[in-house]
Amino acid sequence: MCHLVTTVPGGSTQMTDDDATGEANRARSTTRPREADRRSVLRGAVATGAALVWGAGGVAGEPGRGRGNGQGGAPGGGSPGGGFPPKGITTYGRSVDLGNGSVRTFTTATPSGEPKYHGVEFDRAALEGLPNAGALEEADNRDEDDKYGASGQATEVHFKQSLQFFVPFPAAERTPFTFLGLNWNPGGHFGGAGAWLKPHFDVHFHMLDPARVDAVEGPRLPPYDTGNGEYEPGSPAPDENGAVTETNFDYDQLPEGYARSPEPVADQRYITDMGEHTAPADAPELPDGPGEPGNPEAFDNTLIQGFVGDTDGSRLAFVEPMLTREFFRDANGIETYEVPQPQAYPHDRQHPTEYGVRDVPSKDAVTVVLGGFEQV
Repeated sequence: MCHLVTTVPGGSTQMTDDDATGEANRARSTTRPREADRRSVLRGAVATGAALVWGAGGVAGEPGRGRGNGQGGAPGGGSPGGGFPPKGITTYGRSVDLGNGSVRTFTTATPSGEPKYHGVEFDRAALEGLPNAGALEEADNRDEDDKYGASGQATEVHFKQSLQFFVPFPAAERTPFTFLGLNWNPGGHFGGAGAWLKPHFDVHFHMLDPARVDAVEGPRLPPYDTGNGEYEPGSPAPDENGAVTETNFDYDQLPEGYARSPEPVADQRYITDMGEHTAPADAPELPDGPGEPGNPEAFDNTLIQGFVGDTDGSRLAFVEPMLTREFFRDANGIETYEVPQPQAYPHDRQHPTEYGVRDVPSKDAVTVVLGGFEQV
């Protein structure tokens, strides 16, 4: 989930209220000046100034805006077409049923244990025959443990119907990733002045144990934020009197160019079975200015990064490509994008620097892949 960002004094970024839909956009980052990122050269370094905030001078949907830098190759190299993921060094997880097809996880590592990819393989048939919001609302697979099964759990996430799956990744000891949290959102979700009300998938690469993520409840104020008691739950509308009086959020783990939600919707930061979502400032589908609508036609592929925590603090807990059904259907060849990095990491393993979306014609499939793993 991701929303409109504006600049506030002191160099921080803040996401404004959603004028078009009556609900709130997300995000405020710390006003603390950020030091240079530990990776001094990021291929898709986020721009500054008005062009970053409102997209002035940019072309909607161009590589490098709201998702990382389009590279034209797969994470870790390789070529389009068959032979992906590499045979002999790839282990598949279990598959789940989606639409008219299936989805399965995989992990690729060299014989010496060096991680190459964590990925999710979608049959192209899985992009057809997907349930609509009405079907999900009436479905009988709404028990908490259904998300671990082959058919998934029909549930409400941030006031919208969603079909949800928890699927383990085959282990790779040198990365922090544990399981896939996959959501099909037939009606999109709130935010971005209408930019996000488009059918799409949330592909969460989680770094925590499934039971820990399963225990997250929302929408609500994160446990590491303290509110002023003026929030009224039960609606996506902002609470103009709501304020965060204290926070233990770890801003050193906030990726470069990302922002938190503003205080009027801080009680919606923490989302069921996920956590807090932070968003890139340069997503092309967001409005060009205050009071203007978002542009759903420009939304195809945006990278979210998220947090889970307790009263003592937050930690970076997932990397989430958010991709529209249209983007999947039209995928042809290979697209690779940057994963913006934080200044501090919640682990001492290898972290991805790239994610890719890759057509695999030999399998009539499309993959979403983390790669470019580097030791932190």
